[in-house]
Formats: sequence, C-alpha cells, structure tokens
Amino acid sequence: MTADSSGRGDEAREFRRAIDTHTHLFPAALTDAIRRALTAETDWEFSHPVTRSGIESILAEAGVEAYVALPYVHERGMADELNAWLCTQAADAARLIPFATVHPEDDDVGGIVREAFERGARGLKFHCPVQECKPGDSRIQPALDVALEYDRPVTYHGGTAPMYEESPYVGADVFTELVDSYPDLRVCCAHMGTYEVEAFLSLARDNENVYLDTTFAMSTEAQETMGFDPDSIADSAFIELSQSIMYGSDLPNIPYPYRAERAGLLSRDLPAETYRDLFYRTATSYLGFDPAPGE
Repeated sequence: MTADSSGRGDEAREFRRAIDTHTHLFPAALTDAIRRALTAETDWEFSHPVTRSGIESILAEAGVEAYVALPYVHERGMADELNAWLCTQAADAARLIPFATVHPEDDDVGGIVREAFERGARGLKFHCPVQECKPGDSRIQPALDVALEYDRPVTYHGGTAPMYEESPYVGADVFTELVDSYPDLRVCCAHMGTYEVEAFLSLARDNENVYLDTTFAMSTEAQETMGFDPDSIADSAFIELSQSIMYGSDLPNIPYPYRAERAGLLSRDLPAETYRDLFYRTATSYLGFDPAPGE
C-alpha cells in the first residue's frame, strides 16, 4: 500500500467516511495546562495545532468527516463553563460533535449534564484517574442517569495506560462494576482498555453496550510512547468485534503525526466490512446516529 506524505493514498481505499471518536478541543489556557501535565509525566513533545481550525484542517486532509471532542475537568466548578464553550464551538463547525463532562464534586452533577445535553452535547466524558472517580462512582450516578434518560453514550479513560497502573479508579474490574450497574448504558473504554486489553475485549464480547476505541493503543508509535505492542491484538479480534471497536486518535495531544493512528490498522488488510465498522459505522451506532445511506 502506498501513500504520499499526507497519507491520502490509503484513505481512498479504506479510510473513508471516517469518524474520529476521540479528540480534544479546549480553550487555549486549559490546553497548555494539559500539555504541561502530560510532558511532566512523559517525554512526549507536541506540535499539532490546538485551535479548532488547525485541528479541523488536519482531519479534513486525512478524510475525516466528523470528530468527537471530549472534555474533562480536574476540579469542581469548571464543567458548566467548559461544556457551554464547547457547544458554542460546535454551533459553528459542521464536523464537530461535542461531548460534555462534569466533576464528581460539583454541586448539581445531574443538572450540569442535563443542561449540556440541552445545549447540544451528544455524550459524556470522564477521565477517571484525573477526576479521581471510578466509572460507576456514586457521585456521578446522577450524570449517568441523565445519560440514560437522553440515550447518550459515555466515554471513559477507564484503563490503566499510560501511567495509571496503580490508580484505584481504573481497570477492568471497576469498569465491570459499571457495566453490571448500568447494562443499558452505552459506554466506551478508551485506548482499547490498555493495559488490560484482553479483559476489555471479553467485556465487549459479552456486553453489546460496551465499546472500545483504538486511540493511542493502535498507533504505530504505541510501543515507543506507552510500551504497548499493537500486534498483541490479533486481526481476528477486530473482525469479531468490529461492531464494538471505533477509531480514535487523541488529536491534538499526540506526540507523532496524525497518520500514525490509522496506518497500523490499515496495514492489517482487514476485510472491507471490518474497516467500514472501525472507521465509521460503529461510531454511528455508539453516538446514536443513523449511518449514511448505503453504509
């Protein structure tokens, strides 16, 4: 398979009608703070633009037709303003699908999420180790109840990668507790559930409302950036669970070219139907959208 420096050669074959289900768009000051925190924990260096126009330029060049922006906050009192800002951004951006967040210590967890959904947020995001809450934490249950009421999905950083192996807030066991408590809630564990991929694949296999995204874990740089070998996941897992696995990238907070997120997947030469699921159809199911005619 050949491609020019932008990666356009491969999109024409399999990376079409792509939805990136895991990106981030924050106000400049918050983006700077997040990048400083990541750099302090790792040796990663970031060069991607962080403005909406800059992010959308990269996505459009790659052939991505829609992207999910996932917010999160590290302290109480920030979520409502951030949710409103992101929904305002989405009002002027046809490709942008905004999610919402809430902090477990906020005064009206359910009300904040309800207001965000009324503004147009299409789902909910928690970064469990940063926000110091388990996926089914009693403090965020009002938010999960509202997500159920509105039929909106919830994406979690619920795995131990890349630096949370000692955190009590993440892992397959606590994620299973969430699934057992909310079997009708569509939930996604980001990053393929690394470093407990097999356990999360089994959870997705046994529960139709459990999804995973490929973000970071399936990058061609995954071994170098977080010590995970994407080849440890067999092609058969993607074929079997293509309706539970979605493409994501973490753009703009990735220390490598955007194409690295999809290049490894495309090099596997999976069936066309599997690629269509991974890059598009599974995302529409997770988000509650109708796929385009013919897809």
